Amino acid sequence: MQPSNGRESQNHVAAARWHEIAAAVPCAVDDRRERLDRRRRLWWSVMYGSFNPRRRRPSRRRLEARYHSLDWHDAHLLAVAIGILLLSAADALMTVQLLSGGADEVNPIMAAVIYKSAAVFATVKMTLTGLGVIVMVVLARYRFMRMVRVDVVMYAVLLAYTALLSYEFWMLRKLVDPSEILNL
Repeated sequence: MQPSNGRESQNHVAAARWHEIAAAVPCAVDDRRERLDRRRRLWWSVMYGSFNPRRRRPSRRRLEARYHSLDWHDAHLLAVAIGILLLSAADALMTVQLLSGGADEVNPIMAAVIYKSAAVFATVKMTLTGLGVIVMVVLARYRFMRMVRVDVVMYAVLLAYTALLSYEFWMLRKLVDPSEILNL
């Protein structure tokens, strides 16, 4: 079949020229990688990308004073948040144990709740702690009082809970004398 106009013949000439160029450059056509495709390593990509995020630092808005919400949070905040929640649950259990042994609750807000019901106390304590952790994670890069970043405050809360639990373990040891357990 003959072309009806010159346009189809020009396309045919251009296609032929393209094939000549492609044949002259062998790496353009036959370039294959020997390694596995990185998209096939799903779990490696998730783990590596969680601890080594790209294009997230430095923040474009790091010098601005007002708050900006984030859609990406540092991976270490997950460990700190879980640690705070676990230590808070351990604190609630230790508090109930100490109160049953004769200790007094020093926190006046929690004292009003714990003497009514231990279940209500645990619910209120875990709810308040959980909401506080969520707010701190959302505001992690915000500067508290324009001085300290909130993620540093999260580490301080984690250390404070660790110190509190150490103190509660010490009080529990003093409350329950080990020699009494051995004599029973």
